[in-house]
Amino acid sequence: MKTTTTIAMVAAALLAVAGGTARAAERTALPHIIPAPARAEFCEGTFEFSRDTIIIASEEAATALAVLNGYFGAKGEGTACPPGARCVSLAIDAALAANGPESYELSVAPEGVELRAPAQAGLFYAAQTLRQMLPAEPGIAASVPCVKISDAPRFRWRGLMLDVSRHFFPKEFVFRMMEAMAALKMNTLHIHLTDDQGWRLEIDAFPALTKTGAWRGASSPADELSMSPSGPAHGGFYTKQDMREILRRAAELHITVVPEIEMPGHAVAAIASVPGLSCKGERLKVSTRWGVHKDVYCAGSERVFEFLEIVLGEVAELFPGEIIHVGGDEVPKHNWRQCPKCQERIRTEGLANEEELQGWFMKRIENFLESRGKRIIGWDEIVEGGLPPRAAVMSWRGMQGGITAALEGHDVVMSPTSHCYFDYMQAETGEPRRVGRPIELAKVYGFEPVPPALAGTPAAERIIGAQGNIWTEYIDSEELAEYMTWPRGAALAEVAWSPKETKDYAGFLARLESLLPRFDAMGVNYRRPGPEDGANARF
Repeated sequence: MKTTTTIAMVAAALLAVAGGTARAAERTALPHIIPAPARAEFCEGTFEFSRDTIIIASEEAATALAVLNGYFGAKGEGTACPPGARCVSLAIDAALAANGPESYELSVAPEGVELRAPAQAGLFYAAQTLRQMLPAEPGIAASVPCVKISDAPRFRWRGLMLDVSRHFFPKEFVFRMMEAMAALKMNTLHIHLTDDQGWRLEIDAFPALTKTGAWRGASSPADELSMSPSGPAHGGFYTKQDMREILRRAAELHITVVPEIEMPGHAVAAIASVPGLSCKGERLKVSTRWGVHKDVYCAGSERVFEFLEIVLGEVAELFPGEIIHVGGDEVPKHNWRQCPKCQERIRTEGLANEEELQGWFMKRIENFLESRGKRIIGWDEIVEGGLPPRAAVMSWRGMQGGITAALEGHDVVMSPTSHCYFDYMQAETGEPRRVGRPIELAKVYGFEPVPPALAGTPAAERIIGAQGNIWTEYIDSEELAEYMTWPRGAALAEVAWSPKETKDYAGFLARLESLLPRFDAMGVNYRRPGPEDGANARF
């Protein structure tokens, strides 16, 4: 049986959502699209999609074309629509370059559909927008309203962080996570690969990192908010071939994968695997408890830097992106204060204290990675010991670290616990037991990455984006990881893409109702918004 789905004209709905003002109708996007486009002009008529629709695309439109597979009967030859045919054309147009490589234009008219962008990424996002205007399942005919969309992202870093150290997730899950991200025009996946509880990436020079460091003897069960282990052993890691497959899929989805190799703290899994990396020289076991650990890399030991340069050299060779995350958070200085090598390093380098020793540590790592054509980003603690010259900062302990870094001329990704920690509960009641105070859907949507202290200043341009973080101490399954991520991740996607002026939480909730069936079709789990997430929820 052939089913026809009509996507209704939206002007009346927009007026209702916005309280009936024409201005709101002009600035509000199509109800079916998340994130909301920057500009949309509505026209008379519709375009009828069917199996007879022909798609016209050049080879450079391959990734965009893949988004629309299954919605069309045939791919046309060349780049011109055959006479009398109803076509969807995808084309790279260098004349649009002024709006950036991720920008695009989408035009739906009764006689045809055109997607144009200055680069492959923008064309891919145009296809994602068109896909959201079509039924969730390919093969269903659809009547799409005529519209002209001109769109570009507000921020260039629109990300999620997945912690695979505390609990390991297989590559197939990473594929699915990236596919959901790409549907929402998110472009950065930050993978937290190493921590006290596990090392998750194969390093050729140090096989012990995965033979020993990828496995721990016990874990705290996810349904017990406990720091003490009482659950089963846990482990796993990505071979380099696994990671190449992840990176290949990421490239198809126009996602940059940012690897994180934690240092100088959160290093117990490495210390347990490779002798000579800590101040005391003890041979530890991979940690089975959560929290901050006093055993960190010895900043006075050349052995540590030899190790890290070999590891980071392999990481830099494997990952094509410019940025490598080097951690830098939660570094207890107790062992450094008692370590003769660290104290000697402080004296010989003319440093004032252990905080400056961490700054020196990070600058040395930055210098090495610069020699490999990479930049570093670190958690906001790296601000305290003096920032390396080209380092970017990920501000998680509120906004102040990011403000300080931006004022000093450094790029900043805002990721504060107050709005962006997706391991935190989503509501006061009726939720799985999670850490932290509730971060409701409305609160995520209400997040503003540019703090008032920077608004209207040149430093505001240093805020390059926002990121949601999925820490997994208490998230031990794929289903729960997705449940905690979506739809909060969709709210953050709109924060990071859409103009600030178009924010409309009621409209977002209405559009979310069209997104969730798409998640169903993709096999992605999510939390369905409840009454506590309603349009009157407070930011």
